[in-house]
Amino acid sequence: MPDQDQADIRHTLARLRQEHEDYDAAINAMIQTSCDDLQIQRMKKKKLAVKDKMTQLEDQVIPDIIA
Repeated sequence: MPDQDQADIRHTLARLRQEHEDYDAAINAMIQTSCDDLQIQRMKKKKLAVKDKMTQLEDQVIPDIIA
């Protein structure tokens, strides 16, 4: 994989990590303020989608080494 592509993926991965942390903080705040459970579930689903995307990108960057 070219270096530029890896750099782009790492940049996207860093952005997604920040977004994941933001969702986590928002969910915790919603729980503390006794927000609607449906809204909390929606936020958790979005957070999970971000985590899935992060995993896909990490798989592209990290080589699959069979020991």
